[in-house]
Amino acid sequence: MSLFAGKTLMITGGTGSFGNAVLNRFLTTDVKEIRIFSRDEKKQDDMRHLYQQKFPEQAEKLRFYIGDVRDPASVQTAMHGVNFVFHAAALKQVPSCEFFPLEAVKTNVIGTDNVLTAAIQAGVEAVICLSTDKAAYPVNAMGTSKAMMEKVAVAKSRTAGATRICCTRYGNVMCSRGSVIPLWISQIRAGEPITVTEPKMTRFIMSLEEAVDLVLFAFENGRNGDILVQKAPACTIETQARALLELFRADNPIVKIGIRHGEKMYETLLTNEECAKAVDLGNFYRVPCDKRDLNYDRYFTAGDVERNILTEFNSNNTEQLDMEQTKQKLLSLSEIREELASWEGRSE
Repeated sequence: MSLFAGKTLMITGGTGSFGNAVLNRFLTTDVKEIRIFSRDEKKQDDMRHLYQQKFPEQAEKLRFYIGDVRDPASVQTAMHGVNFVFHAAALKQVPSCEFFPLEAVKTNVIGTDNVLTAAIQAGVEAVICLSTDKAAYPVNAMGTSKAMMEKVAVAKSRTAGATRICCTRYGNVMCSRGSVIPLWISQIRAGEPITVTEPKMTRFIMSLEEAVDLVLFAFENGRNGDILVQKAPACTIETQARALLELFRADNPIVKIGIRHGEKMYETLLTNEECAKAVDLGNFYRVPCDKRDLNYDRYFTAGDVERNILTEFNSNNTEQLDMEQTKQKLLSLSEIREELASWEGRSE
């Protein structure tokens, strides 16, 4: 954490699952200040009281800013003196973005441009924009808006001066707000059927801690305009649901309800085109920024004929977790362990 010693961090959309994970990672370190920037004063107040209880000696490092990434002035007000920005503010729910695509554009695309403009003007050292596997070969409004967010970030990186701008792209984060596991747990508790859209659908899976690890890796190793992804494993939706049922020793039936608006059968973290220039960094891939300009004519005679042997990296061709591996992945989450303890003690 030496990179962040004595520095001021800002988290846009900071009251969400990712913001809380960053706080739990950083609050007891030697970071100088952490700013939470978001729209919801109730969530900010709840967060303030929670961390005053959990970390009474460190809670003074927390600063809360009410604002909206759609409003450039509110972003600029919060950005002064900031060293590093975790840009997590977004509309993330696939169905809601399908029905209100312009709202996704206002937050995910224009909001990102506002954040990056303010960061460059304030002389921020680095900004990491959180993206999603749905931005690769997007078929829904959420993924399309996130793909455009990445394009804005990469374009902005070319004229960012001393501010470094990168994107991280990752798959489903288990137990994050709006994810399917909390829904399944509530269905188990209520004795209701477990609803799955399509059992054979595959999804990347990672914990919030791993999502934070990816962003920290980007801060420490990313270059201007990079897109970085983690080599995450995957499993089918059915495997994940059955693993959860086995952990809870529950016999709720699994009911197929059909694919929702804008869902894919599998997700992609790197497109075939991105794989052509991706750099293997061990547990991560780095997709460097295309440094070419609008003078296309010279690339007809000076193009790059070499390409990687790597092809599309998706949730079908990555490591597939079996039932036992998926159970262990679930048990690595404190939220699951707490839910299991509560479930097992319900009749005591």
